[in-house]
Amino acid sequence: MLTNEQPLDFAVAGNMDRKPVIAVLVPCLNEAGAIAKVVADFKTALPEATIYVYDNGSTDDTMKVAQAAGAVVREQPLKGKGNVVRRMFADVEADVYLLVDGDDTYDAKAAPALVDKLLHNCADMVNASRVSEAVAAYRAGHRFGNVMLTSLVAWFFGNHIRDLLSGYRVFSRRFVKSFPAQSAGFEIETELSVHALQLRMPLAEVPTVYKERAEGTESKLSTYRDGWRILRTIAYLVREEKPFAFFSWVATVLLALALLLGIPVVLEYLSTGLVPRLPSALLATALVLLGFLSFTCGLILDSVSKSRTELRRLSYLSVPVRFSR
Repeated sequence: MLTNEQPLDFAVAGNMDRKPVIAVLVPCLNEAGAIAKVVADFKTALPEATIYVYDNGSTDDTMKVAQAAGAVVREQPLKGKGNVVRRMFADVEADVYLLVDGDDTYDAKAAPALVDKLLHNCADMVNASRVSEAVAAYRAGHRFGNVMLTSLVAWFFGNHIRDLLSGYRVFSRRFVKSFPAQSAGFEIETELSVHALQLRMPLAEVPTVYKERAEGTESKLSTYRDGWRILRTIAYLVREEKPFAFFSWVATVLLALALLLGIPVVLEYLSTGLVPRLPSALLATALVLLGFLSFTCGLILDSVSKSRTELRRLSYLSVPVRFSR
């Protein structure tokens, strides 16, 4: 593991005279009370890195404070963390990208170890899984929601990430430049994780300390509103990336409802030869047809999804690896 004094002993592929270019990306909204410490801590932890702070329409002095602390400050007026991340990934050129929130809840001292893990493992994403005993830092509702959503993603895409919603990650250049960002808000972390899992990229995860927010600052994350948006994003990604699984479940539910409605009708017909509950019989028949239609859609869309995944994989592989051990 690296310390702050140990340089990263890697050379960029094709250029043995220079080290990897590291960019620290910090999306911000009204973090004037914390951003100076975040910039200072990451400049200490990664002195060779450039710190980029992207302001998302702050109404306080976040931009001035960040600039005074030595960060490169830019603006993204389109609201939402996903929009900021998309802009940062498009604008910044580097070999290694470290993404971290600007609220000073993540441990900057872990940054060298995260970067070291990415480079030594030739990984495309290293996720910092949060470890905290402080109730104020990691509220019970957020902790439960994270476990539930992480388990849901693991069910469909693989159990390789323990902290789906961590805002502290390190990426390779080919991940960043091939990531087709769709999300607008806090669901961006889910999309980052699913993108890596679906393309079976080399991943790693490092436990890191998660701290309480700086005094005088407040979280922008809404437990219920953003939790629902993340759940909706997962459903969307499952439908897009795993259509056979998604539509098979829909077909199963429809067929179960059809059986629930149809069995009494069939039993009564066998007993009396009559179908007195005609609406129930028609509804059960319609549900069976919809179930089979859903199953067929899943089969067809699964082939389409595999073709899209292959194209994304080719796009990902077309970005050259710019560093080597």
